Amino acid sequence: MARTSAVHTRPSAVHARRDWSRWSRWTRARWALLTTGAHRDQGMSTAEYAVGTIAACAFAALLFKVVTSSEVQQMITALINRALTVAG
Repeated sequence: MARTSAVHTRPSAVHARRDWSRWSRWTRARWALLTTGAHRDQGMSTAEYAVGTIAACAFAALLFKVVTSSEVQQMITALINRALTVAG
C-alpha cells in the first residue's frame, strides 16, 4: 500500500499548537528557574551566621585594641584640643 506524501510532509495546525504549547511551557519553566533559582539561598544559614558573628567579634576586638592604644589616644586628644582651640 502506498503512502501519500501530503499526510507526512506538513504537520497539522493541532500538532503545531501542541508543539508551541510545549515550547511555551518549557520557556516559562526555564525562565522561572533563571529568575528565582532552583536552589538559590534566600538568606544565611545558621553556620553562616556563626562565622559572620565570629568575624565581627574579631574585628571589634582588633578595633578596640587599636583605639585604646596610647598612640591613637594621643592623636585623638590632640585632634580634640586643636578643634576646641580653633572654635573658641
